[in-house]
Amino acid sequence: MRIKILHILHSLQVGGLENGVVNLINRLDPERFEHAICCITSSGPMAERLVRPVEIHELGKGAGGDYLLPLKIAKVVREVKPHIVHTRNWGTIDGVIAARLAGVRCVIHGEHGREATDPGGTNGRRNRVRRLLHPLVTRFVTVSDDLRTWLVDQVGIPGEKVIHIMNGVDTERFAPAQDKGATKVRFGLNPDSFVVGTVGRLDPVKDQQTLVRAFDALCGEKGRHSDLLLIGSGPEEDKLRRLADELNMGGSVHFMGERRDIPELLQAMDVFVLPSLAEGISNTILEAMACGLPVVATRVGGNLELVEDGVSGHLFAVGDLAGLAGTMCDYSDDPEQRLQLGARGRALAEQEISLAGMVQKYENLYRMTFER
Repeated sequence: MRIKILHILHSLQVGGLENGVVNLINRLDPERFEHAICCITSSGPMAERLVRPVEIHELGKGAGGDYLLPLKIAKVVREVKPHIVHTRNWGTIDGVIAARLAGVRCVIHGEHGREATDPGGTNGRRNRVRRLLHPLVTRFVTVSDDLRTWLVDQVGIPGEKVIHIMNGVDTERFAPAQDKGATKVRFGLNPDSFVVGTVGRLDPVKDQQTLVRAFDALCGEKGRHSDLLLIGSGPEEDKLRRLADELNMGGSVHFMGERRDIPELLQAMDVFVLPSLAEGISNTILEAMACGLPVVATRVGGNLELVEDGVSGHLFAVGDLAGLAGTMCDYSDDPEQRLQLGARGRALAEQEISLAGMVQKYENLYRMTFER
């Protein structure tokens, strides 16, 4: 008998959470598991990465509240008839109520990270709702130990109901460049340029403004030839473009948009930076490490579980423009350090955070939840 899972997501737009769900669906044994997806808003480009046909339902929710949303989701649940409903993050919390209204007894709720509106997870109303709904949830799963501690200690979810499954990375698809200079040339860059990059939604919580300002300080300090790749799109794009223009950096800051060639773009970089205000477990950090890049990231959330300061990269305080600029400057001056730290990150990706390991843990979770 195949276990049928309904995954409830905000959408299938490009993002780390969505990437993880698609990876999971693609790699779980199709002889044992069947999948459907319910998008609270709409589907999106990540649906094209699904390797097998998956039933996708779109609810088309707009901005603002919708008191009928649990009923709308419940209607989808009744149509799909899943054994397990798996909701993810605050934006799909109504799916917990909907699953129970539709008679589903196995409900999993995942916490993958926080929004810019509540980066510290301190919103009292949201946490009260999570706590009130916990009797309806069979298991909570978090992608970082930091999120697990928050759910237990701050929200008040019983510890025995919360498990931690770290995201995994495909170390075959994401691998070090064979010829970094040639890869840079493919993207129109100087082969000798020092290339800094980041991947992610252009959103306030990702704080790419600090990266742009720090990059300007790096370029201005020594007049070196450097390029900054901003890969992704989102509501901050216009502000970031204006900032780059104001700093007279138009030729050095490259807005790459949403891309399908992320592995190749990572291979063109010398350093990967993630300046987020908050993070769960960043898929982009995992992918950068798998590509042999040193990672410079803020000292928040799951970043501390992935980046060992001075071993596989460096950590800096949120908004520390001078600290970030100084670290990038050090990397620019010391290519040997970049190679050493990048190699350690690659080894960690291969040994401890494989995609196969993540899939096995979710398979165990789904079987345990279904059979309880």
